[in-house]
Amino acid sequence: MTQLKPARILAIETSCDETACAVVENGRIALSSVVASQMEIHARYGGVFPEVASRQHVLSVTPVVRQALTQARLSLNDVDAIAVTQGPGLAGSLIVGVNMAKGLALALDKPLVGVNHLEGHIYSAWVYNAGEREPSAPQFPLMTLLVSGGHTELNLMTDHLTYQRLGATLDDAAGEAFDKAARTLELPYPGGPSIQKAAEEGDENRFDFPRARVQGEWDFSFSGVKTSLLYQVNDLKKRGGGLPVADLAASFQKSIVDALFKKTLDAAREFGAKEILVAGGVSANRALRQAFQSQTEFPVRIPPFALCTDNAAMIGAAGYFRYALGHVSEMDMEVLPVWRLSRAV
Repeated sequence: MTQLKPARILAIETSCDETACAVVENGRIALSSVVASQMEIHARYGGVFPEVASRQHVLSVTPVVRQALTQARLSLNDVDAIAVTQGPGLAGSLIVGVNMAKGLALALDKPLVGVNHLEGHIYSAWVYNAGEREPSAPQFPLMTLLVSGGHTELNLMTDHLTYQRLGATLDDAAGEAFDKAARTLELPYPGGPSIQKAAEEGDENRFDFPRARVQGEWDFSFSGVKTSLLYQVNDLKKRGGGLPVADLAASFQKSIVDALFKKTLDAAREFGAKEILVAGGVSANRALRQAFQSQTEFPVRIPPFALCTDNAAMIGAAGYFRYALGHVSEMDMEVLPVWRLSRAV
């Protein structure tokens, strides 16, 4: 691949309920990464309240940008381009980040790079912190499993910014299924970490929840296992006595992990992938990480926990490759949800 020009990217991420900013050098080195979480604010609602999220972004975005620059020991004049998440996400939240990025780009006369949020999650695998030993870069062709609260899909990545979408969920995303399962089991928000915590004390083989067979060879479906859990809980309640929450959580988690793990490995074999990359919020799940890391057939890339959930360093990494390879958005770009990664490239 042609040697790419060096560049520092200031990146902004406000797609949901995290206000984040980072400075990333050459697509890999995180000189800074700051995240202002709204988790405690939204916990009272049992989920993200869109209007509250956008208002909080307005309050947080300027301080977060300043903190990221201070942490990187740089000024705005030291960055080469501004990258920002342009979708998918909550429209009100996205507008705050995009308008901040537009304003900075216009004021500084710097290029503005729009980044698909899902692409950002993929590029989290390239990022490491300044001062750390540089890890090797992921090798193409790369089988990528994007697994988050709103998305679950398999993409074959054959080069930078080049993707072949193989399949996706036909209904609930894996993260969404975890959230709904947590509500069924009366566990606190956010659901994914609550299911994981409860599952640590449970017997994952006590309940045999289904693994969906779907028409598309590489597609997923999680609505069936979610419904199966609901029926099981209702049946146990009718019988009386307390619910075996830990066993239910562990068995449910196993069904989700098994489906993700098996299909990804099958796809990696089918398409001759050199490595597997697992990214997105659900990649922080310990059972999922252990499943992929325990196999020896493929090298596996899973970002550190801090880069699994929404952050701006991943947007800066993706933004760098778009900037360096000439894929720079126009200043009048619209904020439109791009639900599929393949539609953004």
